[in-house]
Amino acid sequence: MPIFKKSSQDAEPSFSFGESLAVLIVILCILGYLIIFKQQEPQAPLFIAFILLAVYGKLRGFKWDTVMEGMRSGLRAGVDPLVIFLSIGVLIATWIFSGTIPTIMYFGFKIISVQFFLPTVFIVCTLVGVACGSSFTTVSTMGIAFIGIGATLKINPGLTAGVIVSGAFCGSNISPLSGTTNLAASVGQISIYEHIRSLLITDIPAWAICVVLYTVLGLNSKQVSLNAVHQMMNGLADGFWISGWALLPVVLLIILAILQVPAIPSLGLGSLFAAALGWIHAPSTSITAITKTIMMGYVSHTGNKTIDALLSKGGISSMLTSLALIVFALALGGLLIKFNIINAIIDHLSGIVKTAGRLTLATAITCIGVNLMVGEHYLAIILPGQSFLPAFDKLGLKRKYLTRILNDAGAAVNAIVPWSVSGVFIAGALQINPLKFIPWAFFPFLVTILTIIVGFFLKPSKQKATV
Repeated sequence: MPIFKKSSQDAEPSFSFGESLAVLIVILCILGYLIIFKQQEPQAPLFIAFILLAVYGKLRGFKWDTVMEGMRSGLRAGVDPLVIFLSIGVLIATWIFSGTIPTIMYFGFKIISVQFFLPTVFIVCTLVGVACGSSFTTVSTMGIAFIGIGATLKINPGLTAGVIVSGAFCGSNISPLSGTTNLAASVGQISIYEHIRSLLITDIPAWAICVVLYTVLGLNSKQVSLNAVHQMMNGLADGFWISGWALLPVVLLIILAILQVPAIPSLGLGSLFAAALGWIHAPSTSITAITKTIMMGYVSHTGNKTIDALLSKGGISSMLTSLALIVFALALGGLLIKFNIINAIIDHLSGIVKTAGRLTLATAITCIGVNLMVGEHYLAIILPGQSFLPAFDKLGLKRKYLTRILNDAGAAVNAIVPWSVSGVFIAGALQINPLKFIPWAFFPFLVTILTIIVGFFLKPSKQKATV
């Protein structure tokens, strides 16, 4: 089989499976070497990979207009996440200004012990993720509070962040309010509740294993001086408004999620409400100071170095570095799709699967591959879902089996890819290198393994699968 093929109209080239696989391997090697082995920030490696792929496409015969259209189409797919990123930057700043995050931290110190800190964080983040249907919102609110508590308790920040990520993405995965969960159900053309019941088969065991693992890890945590905890609580009480009223923005966000208000207006309303609440508590604060906080982030001046470091964050500007990374990742993904490289791989895999187990494995690998190459969790659901749906129908497998894989190996895995939308967001919100929290984010690993294992035990229906 020749590596280079021309399309039927001989207008622009098409990539064979062999060439597509070679291109993907080269890109992964570039990203892996620079990001993992050289420990560089992902922006430059992604930019290099994007430019090299664009030049290679031109050398292979694609028009520059095609190259540019691929880049634009990739960026269009990420408009919503980019705006959400900026909105969450504002949310973080205003929730610190209103005392919401400091209040969560303050009461957290009162009820959380060192030994049971990790499982408690995991369970709480799971519940919040289910309630609001958003892993991003959970990470940017409860996550920031727990990172601060964990730092005071002398717990590895990477471990704490991994626990937060596991809980947030587990909760979002099984929430009927989650965008990715609803998307997976719609791709499979089944009801959201049928889809969630299917998810519980893998997600509940993965959740239970996480609870056990985090409990064991927590038991090994060393006791810390209560003096340090008391100093932190006193610093929070002196520098911020600590009150049950400060938790109203959390209540509002949950109500908006239940009412199924989209993420962007929900985050915007939550931010404005928090800013108004903070101004009511401190009416001497000028409008200029509030807008500066929205743009540049909140700056803590408690005099406690730990608190000031933990709670000086947020704002639109804090997300700009992450936005640059996402722009390059989406542009690269757009080229891979426009050059038909991704589809060439998917078509080859969908054509060779003959059993339920192999089909499950191929679908999961494709979801993971799209996450690695494109970095966008919605595309990691849509592309494999649309491509493998006919194969599931052909084998007589229920479509809920497909949608479960899309959620477990598509949406959840996005959290543990350093240059993905989720990975970049988590790193920016929690201010931690992705490589430090990924090894401790057990849920995405476990749920992907379980969904593949379950796939080998699937039995086809007596009749051809239908909606």
